[in-house]
Amino acid sequence: MKIGSSVSQKTNFSGQSRGGFTLVELLVVIAIIGILIGMLLPAVQQVREAARRTSCLNNLRQLALGALNFESSRGHFPPSAELDLTVGSTANNGSWGVHGRLLPFLEQVNIADQVNLNLGWDFQAAIDGARIAVFQCPSDPRADERRDFTDGRVSLYPTNYGFNFGTWFVFDPDTRQTGDGVFYPDSNLEISAITDGTSNTLLASEVHAWTDYRRNGGPADTAIPNTEADVIAQVASGAQAKNTGHTEWPDGRVHHTGFTATMPPNTPVLYENRDGELAPSDFNSWQEGKDGVNGNATYAAITARSFHPGTVMVAHVDGSTHAVTDQIPQNVWRARATISGGEALP
Repeated sequence: MKIGSSVSQKTNFSGQSRGGFTLVELLVVIAIIGILIGMLLPAVQQVREAARRTSCLNNLRQLALGALNFESSRGHFPPSAELDLTVGSTANNGSWGVHGRLLPFLEQVNIADQVNLNLGWDFQAAIDGARIAVFQCPSDPRADERRDFTDGRVSLYPTNYGFNFGTWFVFDPDTRQTGDGVFYPDSNLEISAITDGTSNTLLASEVHAWTDYRRNGGPADTAIPNTEADVIAQVASGAQAKNTGHTEWPDGRVHHTGFTATMPPNTPVLYENRDGELAPSDFNSWQEGKDGVNGNATYAAITARSFHPGTVMVAHVDGSTHAVTDQIPQNVWRARATISGGEALP
């Protein structure tokens, strides 16, 4: 071995020398590798999130194009539900929502041909366990959590996309008055009725699967809530606590198939859930169509929520898709949800 050599040497039993690493050198290498991994992981996560955002926007674009093709074919957008208001009592889950009515326009003809939209979805085998990718955002950790019933009803995967039911008021079975969004019960809304402009009007937005909500009670006040505390008071007025919001994509009720622009995107609206924990919560004063003509009016605060940090992905009626920041002003977000409010938008 030459004096001054920078390569460490080790001697084996035969007296021959061989190259090697000292313990200190090995630890330095391990530390460098750890630093590189620590630097690389956030970049990998950012790339994955970017891919999920792109996939989410593509899902919304397909839903928007499906709704536009429905309107072009039928002359109107699909109703959120078709209600029988000639009776005073009803069975549950009597009407299909927007998701189910769009199936033929979302390359789901095989399922669409096997379902009957004139009958409740509960026991229609064609949708049992059907997982429709365009209904689900890849960033939602509970999107793949199937809902299994104990009474023989079909199993369902949740949805992460709610259609625009307006700002707060949804439907009154007594007066037949409807809300200010694109979708509501028994609608036959033509695209020409959206006088605020198709590029200014929301069609759909992200929502969380398995949302906690309360229903069939209240509202505490029929005036639109203007603060998170006001919405929490509305949630508290609901008589029934549920933890299954947006798990029944065939169902036409707003807490399963829609959203409202009462609060800006990702507003927490924390309320105690069935497990006694504070959780983001929604509110539906009365299930649309429940008890037919004897039912109460529906007011709903169904907040748009996303697992993409700081934003929700949305689709407008013209088919365009965008990321909307949580910081959007409340009045602008509500204006985006109305079809003929005449608001001046920045």
